[in-house]
Amino acid sequence: MPEFEKKYKKTSHEIHDEELIEKDDFGSTPEEIEKNTTAVLEKYDREANVRIYKGISRRIVRLLFVLFSLYSVFLLFYPGEIRMERASFVGLIVLLVFINFPATRHLPKKVNFIPWYDIILMALAFVAYGYFVLNYREIINRGIMLKPVEVWLGVIGILVTLEACRRAVGFPIVIVASVFIVYAMTQKSLRMNVYNLFYTADGIIGTPIRACLNFIVLFVIFGAFLDKTGITQFFIELANSIAGASSGGPAKVAVISSALCGMVSGSSVGNTVTTGSVTIPMMKKTGYKPEFAGAVEAAASTGGQIMPPIMGAAAFLMVEYVTMPDIVVNYGYIAVRAILPAVLYFAGIFMMVHLEAKKNGLTGIPREQLPQFWPLFLKKGFLLLPLVALVYFLMTRTMAFAAIAASCLAMAVSMVFKETRIIRITYTDETGYRIDFSRFIDALENGAKSTLTVGVACAVAGIIACVITTTGIGSSLISIIIGASGGYKIVALFLTMLTCIILGMGVPTTANYVIMATTCAPVLIRMGIPSIAAHMFVFYFGIVADITPPVALAAYAGAAIAHGSPMRTGVNATKLAIAAFIIPYILALNPAMVFVDTTAIEVIAIVVTSLVGMFALSMALEGFYRGMLPPVLRIVAAVGGLMLIYPGTVTDIVGLVLVGVVIGFQIMKGKQLKKA
Repeated sequence: MPEFEKKYKKTSHEIHDEELIEKDDFGSTPEEIEKNTTAVLEKYDREANVRIYKGISRRIVRLLFVLFSLYSVFLLFYPGEIRMERASFVGLIVLLVFINFPATRHLPKKVNFIPWYDIILMALAFVAYGYFVLNYREIINRGIMLKPVEVWLGVIGILVTLEACRRAVGFPIVIVASVFIVYAMTQKSLRMNVYNLFYTADGIIGTPIRACLNFIVLFVIFGAFLDKTGITQFFIELANSIAGASSGGPAKVAVISSALCGMVSGSSVGNTVTTGSVTIPMMKKTGYKPEFAGAVEAAASTGGQIMPPIMGAAAFLMVEYVTMPDIVVNYGYIAVRAILPAVLYFAGIFMMVHLEAKKNGLTGIPREQLPQFWPLFLKKGFLLLPLVALVYFLMTRTMAFAAIAASCLAMAVSMVFKETRIIRITYTDETGYRIDFSRFIDALENGAKSTLTVGVACAVAGIIACVITTTGIGSSLISIIIGASGGYKIVALFLTMLTCIILGMGVPTTANYVIMATTCAPVLIRMGIPSIAAHMFVFYFGIVADITPPVALAAYAGAAIAHGSPMRTGVNATKLAIAAFIIPYILALNPAMVFVDTTAIEVIAIVVTSLVGMFALSMALEGFYRGMLPPVLRIVAAVGGLMLIYPGTVTDIVGLVLVGVVIGFQIMKGKQLKKA
């Protein structure tokens, strides 16, 4: 077994099974690593800040989560009336949130303990949603003519949903939703607002919940099954075999592995901690500064949300919101148009860590300590089959079929790899063959837990979308931004960018996109930007909030692992992710980057020139190419890079000339130094 496999055997999710790191500055033993990893997750990722259950209580709670996953799949095959099924789905999510999440992370954790006020909140949620589910036909028939008790049950349902969202997601989205609710109360009566927000398929149980129930929950469960196959470990080993031995290899490994893991995980912070617990210590040992090491992992992990095929589940929501004239917008349409921007994003980070390594003379991991690509791929490459099948079925069948088929395949491939099999078959003298379903149950449980955050965020995002639709505030916001921009697209894009970053702070990917799609994207569409480009623009800037100070949760998580300055790590992550601040402007101003109104030859030209442009920008930001770049050449490289990224014949020619001048000057300068 190669030295690497001995030292980096498992990811942070499976530290309790086998040793991950023998000794590093994140913890000298597997137990300390697990403790520190959990502490970082609890501090920066609300999904990890949960109650502790043991014994019979643990088994009961585990059963509840498993039943919820099964019920979600059941609703897909045996749907009822949409209000009934969605209300039951959201009601169960709210109940499970109160079971799983304490009121605040600062309370002392007691084993098998739920305080009295949470029991009351659970009872209120059960009554409010239960009444709706049992009486939905009567409520539908009466419409706005709600009984007084129904009005107050609706108020209770809205409030407990907001509280559940605060616990699972955080304050930002709840504050935004509360402001919208207050505004709605100034426009319409309490009865009308309660009816719209709670009892119609336009509010809490609106489009976001429809997408969550029909698509997202299945892919979250698929991700849980995929995680149980050991694919995260495989991605890290695969990345090491590809780039581990090159200059600054560990940083490149972090970029590759985080891109692969992040597209499945759907969580910037979770991905940062999971892969970062391995890659960040490796980067520091190679010579990268703590703030840079943490920034690389945070920027790459955040980029996982824009990486097809999963895109943090946002691709499935885009299908609901993006409309293009004379075009059927399906998953394939969204995923294909997300490829080039994602490639440019990760190419930019990869180039910058390469130049940083060259500038500081950093080396990689000795090749003899790394796994070899082909032996590794031949041994574990079959773990990629579920992802390949997922993409194939998404293109040829329904999304529901794709998720279920891929999940079944994930279980099947895990059976042939004894170290990660989901269902184990063992033989005992007493009972003969015994099937152990523990990992199967774990996957269903983890899928349900991951669904809680996404589901309750979608429910609250539905509130925001409903207020925008029913009050006309959306048109007012559009008019304000267009008026402030003076009709100039670039100014409107800048104002929209600021809005997206502010509203996206601390909000999960899925809810983040729903807010952006309902508040900001219509502004850009009104100004003539194609729908797909507008939605990609707001999606990108909502995502980068995770690495943009002051609320850069992914960067702060990376800093905690690297023992570096959180603010410096956030600044470095923002610099590394510069592509995420540039590409959205380019695709909004010239949608050829997302393959709108373009040809195959133009697409090839865009790919080539954009990659050269990203390299030029990387040179400018790092100030290095075969030696330190003078300030003037850094400016020339930046201008040339931006022109190359912007699709267009004239800009491409000018950009190539400028970049060629910089590269030529540095090559000549290097030759002169060698002669001297």
